[in-house]
Amino acid sequence: MTKLPVLYSFRRCPYAIRARLAIKVSRQPVELREVSLADKPAEMQAISVKATVPVLQLPDSTVIDESRDIMLWALSKNDPENWLSADNGLSNQLIDMNDTDFKQHLDHYKYADRFPEQPVEKYRQAAEVFLQQLELRLCQHRYLTADTVSMADMAIFPFIRQCAFVDKLWFDQTPYINLQRWLAAMLASDLFNDVMKKYPLWKTDEDITRF
Repeated sequence: MTKLPVLYSFRRCPYAIRARLAIKVSRQPVELREVSLADKPAEMQAISVKATVPVLQLPDSTVIDESRDIMLWALSKNDPENWLSADNGLSNQLIDMNDTDFKQHLDHYKYADRFPEQPVEKYRQAAEVFLQQLELRLCQHRYLTADTVSMADMAIFPFIRQCAFVDKLWFDQTPYINLQRWLAAMLASDLFNDVMKKYPLWKTDEDITRF
């Protein structure tokens, strides 16, 4: 039997979600190892200095432990929905903004009790700067870079999902109607629901989980 790439993942982690989205759409089979972040397996820690999900180990022992790089690996193998056909400069710019400033503000907003220096509303307002930019883009196109889905949509969506559900009532009452539409469509997609299926925690002595 051909050895599969091994993906260490955690179901709710937005970085792991976007990696799984790309792997699933590319139809690249991998062995999924669902882990607990509170009890990380030694096998994962041994191959990745950052020791957090997602981590992909290829059959030749190459390790890819950045989620964007995992997405690119999968889509370079097969990109049936043309996620990479969008303006790469714009796509990369949006993902960079998501992964830096917005992610920091999101963490402060979601875990505001850990950052008592400011009220939660201040952290939310800081995060809203990026939400407003996405809303403007979605006024022009159905998706973030065009009228077809791109890697930017799939790389950013898990983080907007996380932000929206910190206080869903608040999010649903915002004027970001296009962002709400976009998020609802993403949440309802078969692809998202497929990658969010629950799997038992990986154990070394059990059969592999093919994803």
